[in-house]
Amino acid sequence: MYSIALISFCFIFLINYTFQQGQGSFEVREHSVTRPYASVFSTSNSNWDLTGNTIVTDKFIRLTPDVQSKAGGLWNRIPVYYPDWEMHVQFKVFGEAKTLFGDGFVIWYVRDPKIAGPVYGSKDFFQGLAIVMDTYANRNDDYSRTFPYISAIVNNGSLHYNHDDDGFNLTVASCESHFRGRDTDTLVAIRYQDNRLTVSTDTEGQNKWTECFSIADINLPTHYYFGFSAATGELSDNHDIISVHTYQLESSEERRKEDRTGILPSAPTANMGSDNNITSKPKGWSVLKIFAIVALLIITILVGVGILFYMKQRRYHSSRLY
Repeated sequence: MYSIALISFCFIFLINYTFQQGQGSFEVREHSVTRPYASVFSTSNSNWDLTGNTIVTDKFIRLTPDVQSKAGGLWNRIPVYYPDWEMHVQFKVFGEAKTLFGDGFVIWYVRDPKIAGPVYGSKDFFQGLAIVMDTYANRNDDYSRTFPYISAIVNNGSLHYNHDDDGFNLTVASCESHFRGRDTDTLVAIRYQDNRLTVSTDTEGQNKWTECFSIADINLPTHYYFGFSAATGELSDNHDIISVHTYQLESSEERRKEDRTGILPSAPTANMGSDNNITSKPKGWSVLKIFAIVALLIITILVGVGILFYMKQRRYHSSRLY
């Protein structure tokens, strides 16, 4: 038991320091949550609230079980007073289904926490940032994206999240990420510094971050709240949060003194809903693609052999005329 705990500690230590925070950065305990969870939720002074169908065990915080029509959330009680931050989330999404499963979960930084609604268990027309960890494609005619899928949405409170479109019309940046059903630990890092939003993942068990996307000119205020929510409908999955490590990053003196409480969330230079926002990983060759290439190669060889045979026969008949 001691060896397992030691290995887990070493893993978290390595993955946290692989993604450098900088000399002036430090972890904010009030915005972090780690095992043992009992010490986090057992007192009235807890910094986190559980909503909906969320349950806590000694191994995970389960936002939804692998059951239809469930919703749950994990919300921080303390607003974020610093302008630049980074969050590392260890999570696990899995279930019994092999082909049809859903729907995913969201990592929030919003003005109004703990309000139930239709967007992965949280409110629509939210004000703030949503990092959507989507596992099911609602659009059957969209072949430009492969799910699971990570997208960033910045909302000023006036925009509607369209589930039928997977929120594509509001997406400012996105990438494909095969984070569901992994045997290895799965982590995502969200970094917001100097109005640049960067999301990276570690889903291969390599203890190494891979950049998902990075986008500049993202305006977010301070004094919003971190949170997590998930929901299931006709499809379902287990959506587990294992740990959350949040860091206050180093900021310039000007940025520290700036009153950012009144900033309206925006992404003025982002082309929301554009295919240019998609960062796709290189795809492996499918069986159908390999078959098509082999078939084309065989046809080319046969045509070549046929041409050679025809030319040979033509030379043979021409030589007999003389």
